Amino acid sequence: MPLKSTAAPQAASSAASSEMTFFSTLARHASLSATARDLGVSSAAVSKRLAQMEMRLGVQLLSRTTRRASLTAEGEIYLSHARRILAEIDDMEQLVSKATSAPKGLLRVNATLGFGRSHIAPLISRFAKANPEVQVQLQLSVDQPALSEDAFDVCIRFGEAPDSRVIACKLAANRRLLCAAPNYLLKHAAPRTPIDLMRHNCIGIRQGDGAYGLWRLSSGKRSEAIKVRGNLSTNDGEIAVNWALDGHGILLRAEWDIAKYLRSGRLVQVLENYRLPPADIYAVYPQRHQFSGRVKAFVDYLRGQFQKT
Repeated sequence: MPLKSTAAPQAASSAASSEMTFFSTLARHASLSATARDLGVSSAAVSKRLAQMEMRLGVQLLSRTTRRASLTAEGEIYLSHARRILAEIDDMEQLVSKATSAPKGLLRVNATLGFGRSHIAPLISRFAKANPEVQVQLQLSVDQPALSEDAFDVCIRFGEAPDSRVIACKLAANRRLLCAAPNYLLKHAAPRTPIDLMRHNCIGIRQGDGAYGLWRLSSGKRSEAIKVRGNLSTNDGEIAVNWALDGHGILLRAEWDIAKYLRSGRLVQVLENYRLPPADIYAVYPQRHQFSGRVKAFVDYLRGQFQKT
């Protein structure tokens, strides 16, 4: 019995993959001209290809203005599925090749502003040199994106391990500490109990969904929630650290962000005998990426580098 030709299905699959790659590039740039420069074609060619896609699908994918393009609701749906499918194609190819090939494909990483800038970005630089076929997109944000979103492949998270719907790899232990500059403590007696914090100027950081200005300390089985106040607050942890270094007050911050200042003596820990909620560092990714070569390579690299540190 003669075998049926697979040429037509293969051609259709290749065309669909090409369209998804094209639209993903267009969405990333949010500009026809920038996409044209990236692809090495004219803006007219990009516009024509987009129009052909929209005609075939029967919906508008992009709202265009003279300056910028933005996704429609239908475009958001198409992009979300396209990115997932393209990632799964990369994963499948690496799986069937017995993972002997180097990791490749797009890797979307999210981290918080200060930690991402000071710790994750340098590690990505070294990872990219060792894995040139992986295209890494790093996005820094003040608030952590919802894990249900399909916007990132790996998110760097702090605190308690996320729920079982995702895979969480612990990169490093990380305590939250209270500290202040020596010149501040010369003017104001260091707190001896949590309640003493209420008479101090405390530097506020407005991040995430946690209750602002509520610091939770525990010792043994006893736990206290202290409502602190101060004349300075920000949504940027690096700014808050600089204010503490300038002697403005007491700061609650993760050890990874202030360890070098504690070692040098520019900051001094206070209330050392009390514990605060942990800020352990995790690399978090969806379960569908558990066989992804690029995700596994990146997470393994981060874990190795953090263990060295």
